[in-house]
Amino acid sequence: MLNNLHTYTIILGSNSPRRRELLAGLGLSFQVRPMPDIDESYPAELPGEEIPLFIARNKAQAYLAGLQPDELLITADTIVWLDGIVLGKPQDREDAIRILGDLSGNTHQVITGVCIVTQQKRVEFSVISTVRFAPLTEEDILYYIDTFQPFDKAGAYGIQEWIGYVGVESIEGSFYNVMGLPIQRVYTELKKF
Repeated sequence: MLNNLHTYTIILGSNSPRRRELLAGLGLSFQVRPMPDIDESYPAELPGEEIPLFIARNKAQAYLAGLQPDELLITADTIVWLDGIVLGKPQDREDAIRILGDLSGNTHQVITGVCIVTQQKRVEFSVISTVRFAPLTEEDILYYIDTFQPFDKAGAYGIQEWIGYVGVESIEGSFYNVMGLPIQRVYTELKKF
């Protein structure tokens, strides 16, 4: 599949093991080329649904000067959005406890922005999934944080881990988007290159 991409070297501009796993699931050969120190700040007035796409664009921009004619770059950013607030990666254990406490018993959105870029073409999109968490006990939260160390995950959780099994009541939208890459939409867009 995706034979239309055979002339490209595909580059994943991400350090995320989940994004690597999801892209590999398409059966593609690709290189992981994370760029250090990319600015992930955004204008304070930016609406929540636009934040991850803004950051994904900035990530893509950092690669453009060195992008070769036969290279196709994929960058992405994911946020957790709860009641008008971005819940990013937790700063420490206490922050993770606070974040999961905020998600407990509530519904939030997971928004991923994606840029797919060659020297000739650029495709950008965002995907939103709505996730409903059951009420979590303090014991649930502490067990998850101490066992799984979710400090590299937006919203302090990985849906594919224990907390997703016991805490997620429902999802509207892409499960894989909640993992960090809306892979079905990525596949659809890659077919157009």
